[in-house]
This record gives sequence, C-alpha cells and structure tokens, in this order.
Amino acid sequence: MIRRQFAFLAVLCAALAACGKEPAGAPFDAALTDSLVRRQLAFGPRVPGTQGHADQLAWMVEYLSARADTVVVDRFTHVTTFGDTLELANVLAHFRPDDPSRILLLAHWDTRPVAEHALEPEEKRTPVPGANDGASGVAVLLALADHFTREPPLVGVDILLTDGEDWGHDPVTLETVSEDMFLGARHFARTRAVGYKPLYGILLDMVGERGARFPYEGNSVAMAPEVVTRVWNAAADLGYGETFVATAGLAISDDHIPLNEAGIRTIDIIDFQYMWWHTPNDTAEQVSAETMGIVGEVLLEVIRRQGAGR
Repeated sequence: MIRRQFAFLAVLCAALAACGKEPAGAPFDAALTDSLVRRQLAFGPRVPGTQGHADQLAWMVEYLSARADTVVVDRFTHVTTFGDTLELANVLAHFRPDDPSRILLLAHWDTRPVAEHALEPEEKRTPVPGANDGASGVAVLLALADHFTREPPLVGVDILLTDGEDWGHDPVTLETVSEDMFLGARHFARTRAVGYKPLYGILLDMVGERGARFPYEGNSVAMAPEVVTRVWNAAADLGYGETFVATAGLAISDDHIPLNEAGIRTIDIIDFQYMWWHTPNDTAEQVSAETMGIVGEVLLEVIRRQGAGR
C-alpha cells in the first residue's frame, strides 16, 4: 500500500512538471512586486498629460493582455475646477469573465503632480515619484495577474487600475481639491457600475512600506464591515496579524467611496502612517517586497476561500 502511494505521488509530480503548472496553493511571488514597482518608477512620474503616464498605460495594457482573459481600456476626460482638461484612462482586466460570482480588486496608477508635503519649499511643486503611493498597489495586482497564469482563480476576478486618483490640487496654494480627485473611480461608478455587481471590492493604496501596519479603515468598517472581517480573518489565519492589525484606524476618503456609493461594497487596505506621503522621497527605497508579498498572499487566500465557497 505504501509503495503504491509513493508511486502515485511520483506520477502526480511528473504530470505537474510535464504540464508546467504549479500545484494549487502556490505562493505569491513577492520578488516580482519589487521589480514591478521599479519598472513603473522607470517611466518617471505618471502624471496625466506626461510621457511617463502614456508609457505606463501602454505597458500595463500589454502586460495584462498577455495574462488576462480580456482587457478593457476606458478612456475619458475630466475638466478640473481650474479649467485644465485631463485625458485619463482606467484599465480593467477580467479573469473568468463568464463567472457571475466576481471579486473586484483595484488600485490607482497615476501619481501626484505636486509634492505639497516636501520639507524643502522648492520641491513642493515637483511631481511625486509614487513608489508606494500608486506603484505598490499596482505591483501587487499585476503580480496577482501573473500568478493566475499558473493558478487560475476559481471565482471571477476583475482588476481595475484607476486613473486620476491623485490629481486634485490648487495650482497656487497646492491645497487639496477633492472635486478633482478619485476621478477614475468616480467615472467607473458612474458608467460601469450599472449592472455590475461583484460580491465585493478590495482597494489597495500605499501597501508597500517596509514594516507597514494596516488597521481597519473607518469608512470600510461603516460601509462594508463583512468584507473587512473576511480580509482581516484571512490575514490572521495566515499569521499576518501584526501587519493586518485588528484595531480601528482613521476614516479615509479614497477610491472606495464612490464605489460604495454606487452599491459596490468595497474596503480600503491603506497605510495611515507613511511618512513620505506626497513628498519627493516616495521612492523605491521606501517599499519592501516583503510587505507587498504579505498583501498579495492575503488577497490570494481571500480569492481561494471565495472559490471554495468559504
């Protein structure tokens, strides 16, 4: 009996190797997230209207088209409070597009055009590199898309990369102008949310800092408490309770707000304490593949449990 079991395992392992597939439960590729952050930073600031913005858009579409079942580029314009016309684009990638049970994962891919929290006055009007504030969330989701080529999800998954999240600012005072922020999420909620009812959504924002801690975000708890519970329980079961801290945090305005208002119950995983937020120091040295790997593993666990009906 024992010999037969060993023989069966040998045949199984050989079959897996032959078809080039990893077994279910393969680990998330944390190292890939680091390279994906650096690839984005190589484009320069991804501010709407710049070459870096155009180059990143083309790269993301090519990357996802090689991995997802379908990819949609949704281009739109926005006229700001101060009369600027922004040419923007959301990118939406579908995995198992025919599955009615779906999970929405999102992050913004644009970067802040001004660094109003810079210590040096002359740096306040420079664009933010956006290693953590933008690139980290995108990197986790793109690495997840790559993972699905080896371990396809057992539930429908949509990856939404939103544009125009971080634009809003007064060009004179540099103060935040909320009417000109979260533009991609607002556009999606206005144009795509009709008839689109995923089970829930999970937003990633600033998820790469070394040693980051993610407490509950206040609006997430108020608008989608059962999703918060689902995600933080998965993190605790994986042993990541020191990163996904089961305590109340601040209530943040972010891309999840317009989605919740459109009926898509969405939570925000966000680092409240990132000291380089909206500064020129938001660079690759501030982010960690280990932190992004933890976030990726937690998302994978949530997807696996949903696919298993748990």
